[in-house]
Amino acid sequence: MQKSFSLVVRAAMIAGVLGLVSGCSYATKEQLAAVDSKASDAASKAGAAASAAAQAMKVASEAGEAAKAAQGAADAAQACCSDNKSRLDSMFEKAMRK
Repeated sequence: MQKSFSLVVRAAMIAGVLGLVSGCSYATKEQLAAVDSKASDAASKAGAAASAAAQAMKVASEAGEAAKAAQGAADAAQACCSDNKSRLDSMFEKAMRK
C-alpha cells in the first residue's frame, strides 16, 4: 500500500513537471529550477509520510499481537477460576452431605 502511494505521488510529480515544462515553453530556467525544487521537496515529504505510515502499521500490528496474548492469558485465568469454583462447590456439597 505504501509502495503504491509512493508510486502515485512520484508519477504525479513527474507528470506535473512535464506538464509545466511542455506547457510553459516561455518559462525561465530559474522558474523551472524552483518548480523542480518544490517537486523534490514534496517527494521527500511524501517519502517521509510513507515511512511514518509504515512505522505506525508496525506498531499497530505489535499492539494487536500483545492484545491477543493478553486475551489468551485472561482466558486461561478465567478457565482456572472456573475450575477452582467447581472444585470448591463440589467440596462444599460433600461437606454438607456428612
